This record gives sequence, C-alpha cells and structure tokens, in this order.
Amino acid sequence: MHIPSMKELVSEEEWQLRCELAAAYRLVAMFGWSDLVFTHISLRLPDSVTGGEAHFLINPYGLMFDEITASSLVKVDMACNKLLPSEFPVNPAGFTIHSAIHAVRHDAQCVIHTHTKAGVAVSALQSGILPISQQSTFVVHHIAYHDYEGLALHGDEIPRLQADLGDKKYMMLRNHGLLTTGKSAADAFLNMYILETTCQIQVAAQACGPLILIPNHITDNMAEVIKTATAGQGAGIAWPALLRKLDRQDSSYRT
Repeated sequence: MHIPSMKELVSEEEWQLRCELAAAYRLVAMFGWSDLVFTHISLRLPDSVTGGEAHFLINPYGLMFDEITASSLVKVDMACNKLLPSEFPVNPAGFTIHSAIHAVRHDAQCVIHTHTKAGVAVSALQSGILPISQQSTFVVHHIAYHDYEGLALHGDEIPRLQADLGDKKYMMLRNHGLLTTGKSAADAFLNMYILETTCQIQVAAQACGPLILIPNHITDNMAEVIKTATAGQGAGIAWPALLRKLDRQDSSYRT
C-alpha cells in the first residue's frame, strides 16, 4: 500500500509528533492491545503548530494499527472535518470520546482508548481496580469510572464523560474498556501499559483464589514513588528504548 509522504507538507514540529503518534499505534499493536480497527489514539497538536486552533491527528479508519505511518495519520478539527487532503476516511463516532476529553483537558495532548480482554473484563467487575499488585498501586487512587451508555454516538453523554474523568489520567469505561491520557504520546502509552498490566494481573489473580489487598498507607503516596522509580523522567525513561525496539522490527512508521 503506497501512502504519499506528508513530510514536506507539514512543519518539522508536526512531523515529529506524527512520528511519535504513529509509534504509539505500532506499539499498541505490538503489545496486543488493538481491536482490529475499532479503537483510536488521538493527539492534539500544540498551539505552536496550529496558531491556537484545535487540530488533532487520528488514525485513518480501516487501517490496522501495525499499518499506521506518520503520513497516513489524518488531521481533523474538533468536528472531525479533514484539514489536509487524505485518501482515507475517518470515524467521527470513534472521535466522540476523544474530542470530548480534548475539549476540557488541554493538558491531555494524547488520549488512548483500548478494548482489550483484560481491560473489558475488569471494567465489568463491580469492584473495578483492586490494590493487589505493585502496578495497581499507581492506578487505584488515580482512576475515574464512567458507566456504559451504549455506543458513544450521542452528544448528550459528553458532559457526563467529562465530569467523570475530571483531572484523572486513567479511566475505566464500564463494560467497555480502558482509557488513558498523557501530556505526550509517550506518557499516554506508559499510562496505558501500567493500566493494562494491572488488569491482566487482576484477572489472573481472581481466577486463582482469595486476594491479598495492599494497605492504604502504601498506596496513598505512589505518585511520588513513581517519580523516583523513573528517575524523574516519567515516560522518557522507557520511550527511547521502545522506539529502538520498533526500529529493529519495522521503522516504516516513520514514513
């Protein structure tokens, strides 16, 4: 499949962000979190690129995540109208959740939404996330929950979704899946890695027997602990290594 390069049509800053977002798509595919073509990762372009307008990058509808490239990403406005020519369609219904979050969370440059088996399984549990693993300690006090209202097609759900998310970076969409936000594609990806791993561990543990809960005095201070664990670099401690891993496998996401 030949996709014309967009590199000469956009600014250097936008091209770099396109490469980072394409990398996030490829990594989601690599880690087995994709659901054919039915979830999305969106990235809000900064004001330095758009002049203050609300412009976003999102996947072309119908491409698998391991096919996404920097040039295939579609630039849209808040209403999901294309802002640059593209042969690919976009999915306005799929952008509903993302646009709702970007509208009120300008700190959330990137939003990742998944439908993994473990994520949907835990989202269907009344308990939600339980403090039973080291991974869960980073999530349990920083996750929002939003009740299922059917396919995200109706605008009247948007205020409830926004209110439920609040200022959280993790969200569990009940009976639906997982969502993370981040100040970059790297941050949103690391947050999803932590949340997805938390769910995988919980599903495995609950299948085995009685659970040992981690006490509150340990989970209460984990925001500061993770800063120490990442040497103050946040996602930057792992992102370059993830890009090297992608490049060893297939660097075509950069085209």
